Amino acid sequence: MTAEVPARRRGRPPASEASPGETRERIQQAARELFAEKGFHATSVSEIGDRAGIQRGALYYHIGSKEELLFQIRRNYTQLILDDVARITDAGGEPIAMLRNLIRSHVRLIVEHRHDVTIALRDAGALTGERAADLQELRDGIQRRWQRVFDDGYAAGVLRTNDHVVTLSTVAMLNMVSAWYHADGEYGPDQIADVLTGTILDGVAAPTAHPSKATKG
Repeated sequence: MTAEVPARRRGRPPASEASPGETRERIQQAARELFAEKGFHATSVSEIGDRAGIQRGALYYHIGSKEELLFQIRRNYTQLILDDVARITDAGGEPIAMLRNLIRSHVRLIVEHRHDVTIALRDAGALTGERAADLQELRDGIQRRWQRVFDDGYAAGVLRTNDHVVTLSTVAMLNMVSAWYHADGEYGPDQIADVLTGTILDGVAAPTAHPSKATKG
């Protein structure tokens, strides 16, 4: 008689059975949650390993260091934002329409990646040297594309300012949605985007360019 093979428990596979890519993703997700909950400096490597279900030695094999892990999390998110901004601005169109699309898309991504935004805001100065420079280059790329939309709108006479302070403040305001958004709240991401679009355009649109406010619902 052969011994009965015990059924495998449901859930994630042991690290020894997961592919390197799956293991790295598990580690990144554990770190993302902990960094958002406690902050980068208050999170230990052992806590990341415990949450990911991976021993410390294997953890270092996959991530190199805690700083590298933070860098990869922040870089992946920043690249995602840049790619989406590039998609919208490269498609062209009227400046007001592009601005609406940028705001709506940004709010959606902020809501979907709230942990990443929390980490970026709380631990903005945690990385230095080449890693910090790499992230800054990506952020500059995002800022340039937003600024181009404001510049085009101002040149076309549909926006009354293209001051970079307005551009920077617009993106910063959208990022702060992550601090108060609740999935069970009154507004979903698109409704929030509509309200913010109306508020922003009421402040920067030329009188004939935006005759009405966004409505609720």
